[in-house]
Amino acid sequence: MAVFMSVLKCGDNVLGMDLSNGGHLSHGSPVNFSGMYFDVKSYGINEYGEIDYEDVRKMAIEHKPKLIICGASNYSKIIDFKKFREIADEVGALLLADIAHIAGLVAAGLHPSPAPYCDFVTTTTHKSLRGPRGGIIMCKEEFAQAIDKAVFPGMQGGPLEHIIAAKAVALLEASKPEFKEYAAQIIKNAQALAQGLMDEGLDIVGGMTENHLMTLDLRKTGKTGKDMANVLEVVGITANKNTVPNDPQSPFVTSGIRLGTPAVTTRGFKEEDMTEVAKIIAGAIYASDNEQALKNLRERSLKLCSKHPLYS
Repeated sequence: MAVFMSVLKCGDNVLGMDLSNGGHLSHGSPVNFSGMYFDVKSYGINEYGEIDYEDVRKMAIEHKPKLIICGASNYSKIIDFKKFREIADEVGALLLADIAHIAGLVAAGLHPSPAPYCDFVTTTTHKSLRGPRGGIIMCKEEFAQAIDKAVFPGMQGGPLEHIIAAKAVALLEASKPEFKEYAAQIIKNAQALAQGLMDEGLDIVGGMTENHLMTLDLRKTGKTGKDMANVLEVVGITANKNTVPNDPQSPFVTSGIRLGTPAVTTRGFKEEDMTEVAKIIAGAIYASDNEQALKNLRERSLKLCSKHPLYS
């Protein structure tokens, strides 16, 4: 929001990623301030689950946005920030990268950094960065004063010193070799989970993931994301419902489930554990109405948790 306040006026054109295709509410959803106060056009993903950069370019040329947003809330592929910079330069747009989900992978050198290409880079400090719930805005020096003014007094009443201290600790941890090992294991675990789910006959949007997350497409099972998120809770797995591209269900119901691996990786899970998680998830979906089957699957979840206790 601070970036919008610092460089845009109400009604300015913005190009962002469609929510149902992996974008975030703040990338232009009509129910969010970004969609209410700005003229936002949205790009999506192709049949392979990837951003079509030529389509983004065509939209940018047609709509002449003042700001282009790249980065995503639910996109399982590597993002080409250099390509976005070329598109932004072609139409004279500013470029904002939202790396809230992949910041830890960027810090570990396992995903390209947007810093050389973008005017603004925003991130949360939780998720793959594994810090406190909070955020960071990075920008070119020419925008720093406007960003500071937008944050305070524009939208923030005062700083949260305990969160600032926790961010410092998280960034220190992210600078260590152990964090790079952790981030690499996140990706290995995500790929093992995705492969395990596909081996069980389930669909993943875009196929194999290249980062820490994936979206399970439930359409061919005839079940909804809302219902299956509740079923997974019964068997001891926390996940959230999520839209899939061209979703026939509403955003309150959805046809997908979003899954990620940073938390279980922190707990110590490895690839063989993720294969078992995939089997439990698939079993819960296929036997969602079978109370005894769900009870047995919960026991398998508890066994995994006992193998990797939160505290030694």
